[in-house]
Amino acid sequence: MQESIESNPEFRVGQRVHAAGDPRRIGAVKYVGPIHGYSGTWVGVDWDDGDAKHDGSINGVRYFRARSDRSGSFVRAHNLSAGISLLQALELRYRGESTKEEEDEMYVLSASNKRVSVQLLGKDKIQHKLSQFEELTSASVSYMGVSTPGVPCHIGTIVPKLKDLDLTGNLLSEWKDVGTICGQLPALAALNISNNLMLLEICGLPQLKAIHILVMNNTGINWSQIEILKDSLPSIEELHLMGNNISTIQPSSSFVVRGFDSLRLLNLEDNCIAEWDEILKLSWLRSLEQLHLNKNNLNRIYYLDNDRMDELLGGNESQKESYTPFENLRSLLLGGNNIMDLASVDSLNAFPKLVDIRLSGNPVADPGQGGIPRFVLIARLSKVEILNGSEVRPRDRKDSEIRYIRLVMSKLHENPEEIKQLHPRYAELKISHGIEDERPSVGAAGPQKMASGLLSITLKCVGASIGEKPPLTKKLPATTTVGKLKILCESFFKLKSVKPKLFLQEEGSPLPILLQDEMASLMDLGIGNESIILLNEES
Repeated sequence: MQESIESNPEFRVGQRVHAAGDPRRIGAVKYVGPIHGYSGTWVGVDWDDGDAKHDGSINGVRYFRARSDRSGSFVRAHNLSAGISLLQALELRYRGESTKEEEDEMYVLSASNKRVSVQLLGKDKIQHKLSQFEELTSASVSYMGVSTPGVPCHIGTIVPKLKDLDLTGNLLSEWKDVGTICGQLPALAALNISNNLMLLEICGLPQLKAIHILVMNNTGINWSQIEILKDSLPSIEELHLMGNNISTIQPSSSFVVRGFDSLRLLNLEDNCIAEWDEILKLSWLRSLEQLHLNKNNLNRIYYLDNDRMDELLGGNESQKESYTPFENLRSLLLGGNNIMDLASVDSLNAFPKLVDIRLSGNPVADPGQGGIPRFVLIARLSKVEILNGSEVRPRDRKDSEIRYIRLVMSKLHENPEEIKQLHPRYAELKISHGIEDERPSVGAAGPQKMASGLLSITLKCVGASIGEKPPLTKKLPATTTVGKLKILCESFFKLKSVKPKLFLQEEGSPLPILLQDEMASLMDLGIGNESIILLNEES
């Protein structure tokens, strides 16, 4: 590989740059020097967006190795920018006049999803207030090409009251620059450095005692670096680490992550964690209330048993006695993983305070992939109050649990003992709702039996070729099969030459559930009173 033999005073290998006039097109300098067959000095850049011309070689000569076949290019120095200082960016953003492009971006979406321009009232007054830097408490200089703090002693003098700073998408890479900025802003409580590709070596970072919220999405950081940063963040309450390709949690001095005494929210979404054992290393974080794990590669969940607890704690019995895993965790977001088994769902009941759960985007929660519907999830999760972002109200819980009991009872004749093992809450729920095992004939005296009575079902036509028809509410036996209901719908709505397809619409579910099995009864499917069934046409 040919080495750079000529240096440029403006650019150096490893430096972060952006295209001149386009601070959103960011890359790293990989080569500075001549190119055979071309005059002058060239700068080889590996672009973050991967949209370029080659892999760092030209005419058979390799000058650098790009991340992909088409992420590299050679450009003249005048077509690149080394960036500006934080203070220059603040001047441009808050003391300069807003551009037409910035004003064009000020809009809201109407109900019909159209852009409606927003006119700021008292714009001059707002601009004047923001221009008084000493009063500025929140600032965003995202994608403005910030590469240095500027003169350190000036930052704290010019914006002394700054509490919230957004540095997303700039050219910062050295931790000492982050330390300089934070050190000069004693009131700074929230810092966002997302989309700045930070160096692996952490040095020059002072104690950041005021920082409560730190956002480091897409910065290339790993957990070993987090362990180093931990000592500089004694007051951190929220830590966001999305999109960093983190696959392992590596505690620095034990089997579990310690410290982070004030950490309430940890966001590890969109990473590469595949093993739940890695997540268990976070179970000692005693203040942790929210753990975001959407879009990883997890395929199962389980709570700590004694053997695994011994391993995590190194056999320390005194620690084990005082140790409750995830003792304050209230929210666990697991959407978009690969969880398939019901045992994982049931294990969530063991978390002491867990009430907010997201499972959408997993096979186990997708009826289209053989998963279970929302009402079964509610019934199996004894403490859940928010499921997949939707509130579980007391009536939702009661209806879901009764439907779930009906569903289980319809299968008891197959293998009673096995069915009961597969449904650990069945006996508890049956007692709770005063429901008996027997299924006597309709009209029997005594407590309400699951097979008796009629269900009130609302039928709605949604198929385009069916035409507009008012919804119908009918009383139907719980033993009515899907096939029989299709025939009834043809009669109710006077359908001709239309083959109906039925869907169950459930509150809180993003999509209705297709009723495919024509031999299954309403009772078998757990369809309860006041359910809504949608009628469409076969495509």
